Amino acid sequence: MFENPWFETIAEAQRRARKRLPSTVYGALVAGSERGRTIDANTDAFAQLGFVPRLVGHHAQRDLSTTVLGVPTSMPVLVSPTGVQAVHPEGEVAVARAAASRGVVMGLSSFASRSVEDVAAAGPDLFFQMYWSGSREAMTQRMDRARAAGAKALVVTLDWSFSHGRDWGSPSIPEKLDLRTALRFAPDVLPRPGWLWKYARSGRLPDLTTPNMLDAGGRALTFFGAYGEWMQTPPPTWSDIAWLRAEWGGPFLLKGVARVDDARRAVDAGVTALSVSNHGGNNLDTTPAAVRILPAIAAAVGDQVEVLMDGGVRRGGDVAKALALGARAVMIGRAYLWGLAANGQTGVENVLDILRGGLDSAVLGLGHGSVHDLSPADLVVPADFPLALGVTAEETVLRP
Repeated sequence: MFENPWFETIAEAQRRARKRLPSTVYGALVAGSERGRTIDANTDAFAQLGFVPRLVGHHAQRDLSTTVLGVPTSMPVLVSPTGVQAVHPEGEVAVARAAASRGVVMGLSSFASRSVEDVAAAGPDLFFQMYWSGSREAMTQRMDRARAAGAKALVVTLDWSFSHGRDWGSPSIPEKLDLRTALRFAPDVLPRPGWLWKYARSGRLPDLTTPNMLDAGGRALTFFGAYGEWMQTPPPTWSDIAWLRAEWGGPFLLKGVARVDDARRAVDAGVTALSVSNHGGNNLDTTPAAVRILPAIAAAVGDQVEVLMDGGVRRGGDVAKALALGARAVMIGRAYLWGLAANGQTGVENVLDILRGGLDSAVLGLGHGSVHDLSPADLVVPADFPLALGVTAEETVLRP
């Protein structure tokens, strides 16, 4: 039976991704730490928020555009950096083309399967993401390379503890692909001939190296080699973050903030922006939903730095809710990866169009002409919904 390549919801993109990908590859997309409570909390939290629509006085035209770290974007949605996009042969290059075609910013992971040069050539509005990994010299070289390729901002991710505990079993990811590995994974891959055929036509195997992470000899590390380097690097101090900020010298986004006191320390370290995040449920399980801890952080530092949020965004209405609670923009991860798996570049464009349509509908229904007009007054917020983590006993919890 013919299946329309266009899908109407991100849930349908996920269904198609599950249908088309080998189970181990799909499992890597949906896995979270331990029992996955935080993954569910991220999405469930948006459903707890209600809209307060207006009946008359709607705007015939709505402006969804904004800027993030000085870069214009057609809507307040950024493609979040995610590592090793083996769900499609073109990987990050296809995503960059999709982001460019829809006028949004793409974040490229340092653990990506395609080089920063190739991805920057496919999409000019690029933010490069780094972990605190390796020596200062190695990190400086990565920043210099990203800058030379045209990256417009640096994203430093700290909310990743890489928990080993996954109650339903962590998907097996090979160190490298060779004949022995191919035979071992054949029972999982052969039932998905469409995915295998895409790679066969491309003339390349799923790439598990990280060309933006090089060893001392200039060779690309494997994913686990890059992970091992990160594991062996002593965790950074706030002084280290200030050093990284100075070395980059341009717009700088710190990703992973969940506490008000950390947000204030980030401001002191000189960041341009921060993202309220729990790494999509891949950090410490049972961390509260990002959108619940967004309002207090936005109230505390939103007049000093740009505040973004990521985690659980599946609809354009979710974007509107995050903006109403103080976010300048949101970052998406799993949603666009499902689109990439479902239909390559076109699938990512499909996901971005779904989010844009839902956001536009929300702005229209709430009686606004711009995303910048969204406010807590547009929402029904349960009394116990906002959480302020990392505040003193004397501080008042600010609620929308």
